[in-house]
Amino acid sequence: METERWRLDAQQAQTWHGPTLRDRSRFRWNEFLWSLIYPVRNHRIMPTVPGLVLIGLALGIGSAAYNTASNILFITLSLLLACLILSGVMSSLNLRGVCWRLLLQPPARAGQKTPVTLELWNRKTLLPTYGLWFELTARPVAAGPQRAEATIRASSAEIRAAFARIEQATARAILPLRERLDPGGQARLDWLFTPQRRGVVRVELASVGSLFPFGFLRKNHGTRLRREIIVWPAPVEYRFTRTAAAARQTEGERVARPGASNDLLALRRYQTGDSHRLIHWKASARLRQLMVRQFAAEIAEGFFLWIETSPGGWTREEQFELLCRFAATLAEDLFTAGRLTGAAVNAEEPLVIRRVRDLESFLDRLAVLELPQEIHPSPAKTDVTARTRRNVITFAPEGVRGVAAYTDGEKTATT
Repeated sequence: METERWRLDAQQAQTWHGPTLRDRSRFRWNEFLWSLIYPVRNHRIMPTVPGLVLIGLALGIGSAAYNTASNILFITLSLLLACLILSGVMSSLNLRGVCWRLLLQPPARAGQKTPVTLELWNRKTLLPTYGLWFELTARPVAAGPQRAEATIRASSAEIRAAFARIEQATARAILPLRERLDPGGQARLDWLFTPQRRGVVRVELASVGSLFPFGFLRKNHGTRLRREIIVWPAPVEYRFTRTAAAARQTEGERVARPGASNDLLALRRYQTGDSHRLIHWKASARLRQLMVRQFAAEIAEGFFLWIETSPGGWTREEQFELLCRFAATLAEDLFTAGRLTGAAVNAEEPLVIRRVRDLESFLDRLAVLELPQEIHPSPAKTDVTARTRRNVITFAPEGVRGVAAYTDGEKTATT
């Protein structure tokens, strides 16, 4: 029953990948021959050190057999070549019928560990699978369209430095399959990686390797399985400089939801745990069942975040990254306190934040926010204030490294 469930998931979601997970009706000989000439990236078979020794020994015995015409040497040569052929066939059968998929659990945050799960499924009915390992990579993806640049005038040192920066930003891991994977069985391999910066990170299964069965051949099967995940800005510590911004109104507004104010919202049936002081005795006597009073909730005044990323205001990349971290942290804190009404970036349409999903959409926008190279049209503060009514929080550089938040022109918080 468990195997059938996994097969149903594979047919519905179609997220499984593998060397033989294809429709047989689409098999083409020209594609098969072209794959032998130009294989998939990272798809290769290389002899190991014992394999090279075995190949050299086979060449030596073959030369001696042809020079001496000895049947014993020919039999020995045939046995050595049979070992190489059997190793390749068994390695192919070991990998055949195995499929995999990547599972990511958003949200991810810069500087914190992010789990990546690799699920395996052995679709074979008779043969188990042994000794596989999986090479995973996670590298940041540049946001926006990239411009092609020629490297003809670049020196070898500059090219090596560029590749070194890419390699430094790439996280790699090798996950071994320590136990055998029985026919129809499933397995899960977990990997924790830590993204260094915000943005979009591409997690890719680079290759699947095997030394099965004798260790003479090292087989790597390249895959095109990749997933992308958005990395939110890392939290940052900040401090308030004016306590009046946190409590602008002593008396909050009433909203039509259950709360603990003095305004009666509705009557409802008594439930276990309700206070006896809330029982409405006249309504209970009239309806002949206990009824309790339900009051409206009282909320404090909300705030609206406005992030303006004009090149004239943000000239240092470190300060711009601190701005994204500060805005994300402040948005989460205000939303937790129930005082975040919305947010906007530059001239974009203001986002009304009422649910967790709205907050996540704003954090996704901050994750991919880039410092523009050209000056873009930006609405005046009066326009934003007119659309959001009051309590607009803006951000501006403070000194060389800091960022300050202003509420209606007065400094509220700083990093």
